[in-house]
Amino acid sequence: MAGELGSTTWAIAEGYIPGTSSGPEEMLSHETACILNPSDRTAHVEITVYYADRDPAGPYRVEVPAKRTMHLRFNDLTDPEPIPRDTDYASVLEADVPVVVQHTRLDSRQAENGLLSTIAYSSA
Repeated sequence: MAGELGSTTWAIAEGYIPGTSSGPEEMLSHETACILNPSDRTAHVEITVYYADRDPAGPYRVEVPAKRTMHLRFNDLTDPEPIPRDTDYASVLEADVPVVVQHTRLDSRQAENGLLSTIAYSSA
């Protein structure tokens, strides 16, 4: 049953990496795509990032091993280019096996941190 979970295309319509943070390094402001691969095969995931005022960036490529999860920080994506801070963006994740995607943001610009988490939009 677990191998039937998920979809191969996911969209996160809202993205924004704050340019500043407060507190210790582990509280760095960030955006995360939490990717669950419940299948028996490695998931090859391509991410395209869309902007309001320029052409899309990507694809960024990651692999999620079978029956594993990955918490992928958009802050860490650098190839083909870094995701800019203080810039609105959206993303589409496409995988070759069904996966489940959740979106999380930690905003630590103030001492009172904000955490947002939502399930991404599935094409299925």
